[in-house]
Amino acid sequence: MTPDLVLEVLARPSAADRHAVGRGLGAYNRAAYGRLRGSARWILARDAAGTVQGGAKCEVAWGWVYVDWLWVAEGMRRQGLGGRLLAAAEALARAESCLGVHLNTWSFQAPEFYRKQGFAEVGRVEDMPPGAIRHWFAKRI
Repeated sequence: MTPDLVLEVLARPSAADRHAVGRGLGAYNRAAYGRLRGSARWILARDAAGTVQGGAKCEVAWGWVYVDWLWVAEGMRRQGLGGRLLAAAEALARAESCLGVHLNTWSFQAPEFYRKQGFAEVGRVEDMPPGAIRHWFAKRI
């Protein structure tokens, strides 16, 4: 038991407090695996007028590409654009000499789509949110 510590639950901690936690976690992770060297990449699909019809927000870090967001406009769905965006994320992973691509999705989104793209489920949490399942997928390249 740690003596004389007070735990607080805060919605808006100070910048200094957020940085203290971030610096501490960063130092621990660097000691274990070296510097993160992560970088964001966006893959955008535009129509002839230049309007974004789909896209993926990715993070390249620690030898993997993480697809944080993947979206296809309603009118463009079921035409292969989602698969093209994932293929572009895989190409990014290859270009960055990564091991693969990973992501998460909910049961009300597209878990079957990711399975069809060759992704394997590597984890899940039931009732996140209640009545749904949060799935984690990965694909080695």
